[in-house]
Amino acid sequence: MEHISLDGVIQHSADDGDFAYSDWTAPYRTPAGRDAILAAYGESFDLLLGRRTYDIWSGFWPKAPSSPMADRLNAAKKYIATHRPESLEWGPVEGLGPDIVEGTRRIKSHQGPDLVLSGSSTLTSTLLEHGLADEVLLAVYPSPRALFDSLAIELGR
Repeated sequence: MEHISLDGVIQHSADDGDFAYSDWTAPYRTPAGRDAILAAYGESFDLLLGRRTYDIWSGFWPKAPSSPMADRLNAAKKYIATHRPESLEWGPVEGLGPDIVEGTRRIKSHQGPDLVLSGSSTLTSTLLEHGLADEVLLAVYPSPRALFDSLAIELGR
């Protein structure tokens, strides 16, 4: 599952560098959109995350107020692509191991809830390359540049 703009932006925040459009999806968040994302995740699932996404999410979701999204994400088992599994604290959690392709195959070979990858664009590319994505869901938004340019015009900047 990827949140992506019409012009291909996936990055959400400036946590990994200078990013002019931090939190660009915020103006488009609606109750209907939230309900669609919750439905796509399902009631019970495991998460597959890259390390950057895990670090960003683990700084927010464990402290978030109880909500259907927070409760489901916090309860999900998290499988993380990382070279530092000993530093994973937001659980339940497990590192994928040194080979993320084989680690993902191992997880997928066992019965369990759906395995949802969210964010983690580098990991997404790897899984697509190796045929390990069963389904791809894109939540498509207008261009963040168009949004911010139109706001600047409205504000007279």
